[in-house]
Amino acid sequence: MKKILLLSLITLLSTISFNALAADSKNNIVASVNGSSISNDDFNIYSQMRSGHQASQNLSEKQKQEILDELINRELIYQDAISKGMKEDPEVQAQIEDQIRNIITTHRLRKLLEEQPPTQAQLQKAYQTQIVEPASIEYKASHILLENETDAKAVTDSLKGGADFTGLAKEKSTGPSGKDGGSLGWFSPNQMVKPFADAVAKLNKGEISPAPVQTQFGWHVIRLEDVRKVDPPPFDKVEKQLLKVVQNQIIGDHISGLKAKANIDVKPF
Repeated sequence: MKKILLLSLITLLSTISFNALAADSKNNIVASVNGSSISNDDFNIYSQMRSGHQASQNLSEKQKQEILDELINRELIYQDAISKGMKEDPEVQAQIEDQIRNIITTHRLRKLLEEQPPTQAQLQKAYQTQIVEPASIEYKASHILLENETDAKAVTDSLKGGADFTGLAKEKSTGPSGKDGGSLGWFSPNQMVKPFADAVAKLNKGEISPAPVQTQFGWHVIRLEDVRKVDPPPFDKVEKQLLKVVQNQIIGDHISGLKAKANIDVKPF
């Protein structure tokens, strides 16, 4: 049920490096296969996609040779496939079109972030909302997770009648924490889905939720065990994470603007 705090909006941003290829590349030929050239730019692009590093950055001679061998092997297979007419295959054409869209989309996102780099003000705001405020308090709670409201209300009534919370959690809870008496340990509000976090925040120490709480996971009967204040990590320790958060916000705002001006017709499928 815990969520990752910092999520990437666009998967491409985390899988393809934003480092541009060297501008002063001379595009010199590093190999030739049946008259088809493999250039230094080809090497750089393939190396970057393969390992996430620039072509000659921190690569040993052995690693460079391995990459070049792979490029030669790829070219041999490519030429063989072309000779068999596979380039005209509809499935291949569809995949080519998809890759073209991915490449152009990635370069557009990179250009967007070059045009609108995150500002210190944006990073500081993200620090406050994403790190400082959620980290100012932590809760220790237990819960009993049920599949439906009827069962959850029955458990709530049993607890009001004096039943043991830990015992009921071990007996009734469908969640993985059931075997531990429902204990979820310590967590910050932003680590839990909102309905659960909101319900916990309304409880006093030792109190059980007066009514079951519904989330996408089921129905929860919650007991707040303890509360504590915590100090947030310093800005410089989370700056890289915050940079991704703000970048995603910039991209999200840009997409929202495009959607507002677009004519989008979604068909049932």
